[in-house]
Amino acid sequence: MLKAISPIDGRYAAKTAELAPFFSEFALIRYRVFIEVQYFRALCELPLPQLKDVPNSALNELERVINQFTEEDAQSIKDIEKTTNHDVKAVEYFLKKHFDRLGLEPYKEFVHFGLTSQDINNTATPLMLKHGLEQVCIPALEDVMGDLRSLAEEWKDQPMLARTHGQPASPTLLGKEIMVFIVRLEEQLKQLQQISHRAKFGGATGNMNAHYVAYPDNDWHGFAKSFVTGYLGLERSFPTTQIEHYDNLAAVFHALSRINTILLDLCRDVWTYISMDYFKQKTVKGEIGSSAMPHKVNPIDFENAEGNLGIANAIYEHLAAKLPVSRLQRDLTDSTVSRNIGVPVGHSLIAYKAVRKGLSKLLLNADKLNADLEANWAVVAEAIQNILRREGYPNPYEALLELTRGKDGINQRSIHNFINGLKVSDGVKQELHSLTPANYVGRY
Repeated sequence: MLKAISPIDGRYAAKTAELAPFFSEFALIRYRVFIEVQYFRALCELPLPQLKDVPNSALNELERVINQFTEEDAQSIKDIEKTTNHDVKAVEYFLKKHFDRLGLEPYKEFVHFGLTSQDINNTATPLMLKHGLEQVCIPALEDVMGDLRSLAEEWKDQPMLARTHGQPASPTLLGKEIMVFIVRLEEQLKQLQQISHRAKFGGATGNMNAHYVAYPDNDWHGFAKSFVTGYLGLERSFPTTQIEHYDNLAAVFHALSRINTILLDLCRDVWTYISMDYFKQKTVKGEIGSSAMPHKVNPIDFENAEGNLGIANAIYEHLAAKLPVSRLQRDLTDSTVSRNIGVPVGHSLIAYKAVRKGLSKLLLNADKLNADLEANWAVVAEAIQNILRREGYPNPYEALLELTRGKDGINQRSIHNFINGLKVSDGVKQELHSLTPANYVGRY
């Protein structure tokens, strides 16, 4: 850990450990073994004449190879790869050894039958990502959204001075401001979950050449579709070149990037609210905010999240831009790039956890919010001029403009003096007098 190059596997290893079953080298090897075993089972169930006598007990034993797959198994595949210099071929040889051990030696040439390595990689990779998102990343995001919902409910009635262009603006409700982020996240999560996880499965150039030359009467494209859908829970891309198009994968990365951008926006807003003293932060005994200034309680969780979200998005953008582009049938650039899919997911997960930690420390400083409202009576000018518009009062906007724009010392007294001088009914004056920065908040 102390010698890890990436902070994901070093400083933040404990925060990303749950991603290891989906994005580590061990995970990639295990998923490849899973695909190969499921493929052999599908060939047996087709059935091919040469495989009609494969006993179910042996197939069950093969399933155990997956279910009980160990780091020692993965290491043995890496050791084979030292000779083959080909990672997928090493998986094939590993399984053939198991075939010999299980008495399946007559059938072992149907391991990886008719396939290219990308039939394994382009099914393993989207399946790893699908499982990693469903089991780790999306639940972590939903936890963030749950925390935000709780805060939105808690602060639903707290008025707050809004700021547009950084300047005091018509008041709002703190809970509603939090709800804005919730609905944005809900929409983008819905869009993410609507993107299908697609896989390529079609032989060396996508046409099932080897399958059709060996068994020309079989519907191999139909088999490939049912295998990818029924055995793997993915959708088959067709037609393809040697590799998957990666277009849907790019769409997933773009969707994740948009989610991260929303959270980055949240982090910056909360950071700003903390700097405005709208929030205090809970202190933890023993923690230090500054090596020089003992008093400091820094918004470090939101800063940590912002940094990790930025790194994640930079990598997501590269993955989305690079993977769909390949020379002719295929070049090898996708191989090294796709191995980094877990990196932005890891940085995203670190950020989600940091956001939750930061939110859990927030203490509402209602006195400061209320004091800012009281110090900015000019913001009721919008309310006054719209009531005057309703009453047909001449040039109400211009009258309020003259009273308030760029003027210091606008307070309750100056606003009420202005109202008292209006040529409107006592009832309208009473209505205008009831306006305050704290109650001019609209509804949501």
